[in-house]
Amino acid sequence: MSLELFNQLEQKVQNAVESIEMLKMEAEELREENTRLKQERDEWERRLNGLLGKFQDIENDASDNSQNQ
Repeated sequence: MSLELFNQLEQKVQNAVESIEMLKMEAEELREENTRLKQERDEWERRLNGLLGKFQDIENDASDNSQNQ
């Protein structure tokens, strides 16, 4: 194998290693963002359930009041 071919192979391997490292970093960032988004979704769901519970309480109070009259 000539030195030029060996140098080309070495450069391709180096490029592949760098690409893999970048993809690993990107995957980690995506995992972190996914975790953050899941937490955000859970918070919205908790808040929405709280609001729905308040509406249910109002509906129940209105129903109880109409039955008592």
